[in-house]
Parts: sequence; structure tokens; C-alpha cells
Amino acid sequence: MTASASGTREAPRIGFVGQVDHGALEDGRALFLEAEELGYDVGYVRVRHLQDALSSPLLFLSALGQHTSRIQLGTAVIPLRFENAGRLAEDLATADLLTGGRLRPGLGSGYSAHDAIYTRAFAALHGDRTDHVDRVLHDLLELMDGEIVAGADQHIEGVDPGTPLRIQPQAPGLRERLAYGAASPQRAAMAGHAGLGLQLATMAPDDGSGRSFELLQLEALEAYREASREAGHGEGHVMVSRQMIPVESEADLERYVTLIPRERTAGPGVSDEHQSQEIGGNAAVFSRIVIGDPGVVAQALVADAVVQAADEISLVLPFGAPAADQRAMLGTFARHVVPHLLTAIV
Repeated sequence: MTASASGTREAPRIGFVGQVDHGALEDGRALFLEAEELGYDVGYVRVRHLQDALSSPLLFLSALGQHTSRIQLGTAVIPLRFENAGRLAEDLATADLLTGGRLRPGLGSGYSAHDAIYTRAFAALHGDRTDHVDRVLHDLLELMDGEIVAGADQHIEGVDPGTPLRIQPQAPGLRERLAYGAASPQRAAMAGHAGLGLQLATMAPDDGSGRSFELLQLEALEAYREASREAGHGEGHVMVSRQMIPVESEADLERYVTLIPRERTAGPGVSDEHQSQEIGGNAAVFSRIVIGDPGVVAQALVADAVVQAADEISLVLPFGAPAADQRAMLGTFARHVVPHLLTAIV
């Protein structure tokens, strides 16, 4: 969907964010195959641990790469709280080679205020979670950039003693496709300074100002662009995701409304402009939800200042949506929303 309409701006990439459950991996594969047929540029999987959702995304995407040929395959996001930098660097590079250079990994911190539930499976954190995540991210980037981690000794078979050792394999171009899922201006600026892409989700930290979600997220986007430019990385790359669901019948409308989380009450139309809830132990503001006629959905996206400023726009499919409904949403969005979106933005 990157064919550009007339205008001075390059057309944004069009993607989606979907959930793949452990018990429905074949449905997940069918979703991505359908998306590729519809012309989507990129598809992302959500990552969750200790839940009935995808916990090993790189294994899934590596297998998916053998059944697709064009669509880029990403994560939204891999939480670094649970990762070892060396092993993750190996797995990312291997997955990228297996997918023919189509991997678009999104990284992030984590998502729970009660870290103790993860201790048995993933070991206890030593110190602050943000500090831990930053160390893992720093080491990951150094390793992916080819840092020499040791020199071979006489016990490394097939390698001359003294040979510089790096994480293997190395995947050319993968480092430039890494993105970070940041919500606050401070974390967004960190991503820009590091030369990472930015993933903006459907929530932002509530800073107590009473400002709308859109203004809060626009502040993060602008902080990212400024930091990226100052660090010599240019404008960077911003992916913004929105849960705006087009429907073609009253039956679909009634069914899709029930898929929206109860705390984000959304009937036909839009949710509240400023609706603060708690996520991960912190106050957060969520994006508007639009469920309605494709033309209404397209107008809402075009009117979104963050969408206008982004390089990539992804449709967030609702949690718990049946496989058939997810594919139907992708089709309606591709056929009836994307053409309006591309014409209005480029």
C-alpha cells in the first residue's frame, strides 16, 4: 500500500497490530497471509508472557516468513524486562535472515506494576526496572553493531586463538529497522537519540494536565523527531497505531462494540476525549476509539494530528476478536478506509 498518490509527501506505510494466541497459531498465520493479499505493508504481533498470547514472537515470525513473500513482520513490542541482550541479539538476527530481511522488531520495557509475578519464570530484577531495561537495550545495540565481546582462546574449536569474537549471526540492515515503543516524551527522545524508530500505541501517560491523548502523544512524537535530528539520524521513523474499526453492517457494529474493553466504553461513534485509567500501576490516557462507517473512520484518522505526522499507520485489531472478524476488519479497512487515508495525507 505504499504506492504514492500525487502530492509532495511520500505515502505512509499501512500496517496492523494483531493478537495471536498459543492455541490458534494457524489462525494467526492465516491472518498474515490475508493481510499480504490485501496489500498491507507490515503486520505486528503483540507479545505477552504468562498469558494465552504469543510469548515467542520471533519463532512465530520466522515460521511465518516461510509462507509470505512481501509483507514485513514486526513485534509490538518485545518487553526487554524479560530479555538477555546477547540471546536476543542472536534471535533477532536469525529471524531476520530467515524472513529475508523483513523483520521490523519493536522493543519496549514491560507492562506490569507487580513484577513479583514474573520472578519464578524470569528471575528477579536487581534494581529499578527502567534501569534494567536501559542496560539491556544499550547492550543489545552494542552487540548488534558488532562489538567485539572477547578474543578466542585455544578452546574455541575451528577458530584461531586471538580471533575477535562477536555475536553471531550479524544481519545487515536490521539495526536500522529496530523501533522502540515509547509513551512519554522522555522515552521517545531516548529512542530518537539512539537512532531507533518510534512506535506509538493507543495510550499515553497521564501527566495531570488534563490535555487530550492526541496532544500528549504529539508531544512525544515531536520530542522524538527533535532528538533524532540532533543526533544526526534525520527525522527517524514513526509508527502510530489506532483502534478505529470500520463496519459495513449493523450486525457487525453490534458485535464489534462488545470487543472493546469495558473500561474504555465505546458505543457507535467515539470514546471520551480524556479518559484516564490505570495501566501498569500508572495513570494513562487512551486514544479515541471509532467504530462506524468506513467514511467516518477515515475522517477520524485524517483529523488526527499524530496520524498526519506519522510515517506509518497501523490498525489495532481488538483483543479477543474471533479470527474471522479480524480478517473481515482487515479487509474492510484495506478496501474502504486506506484509499481515503492515502489521498488525504500524501
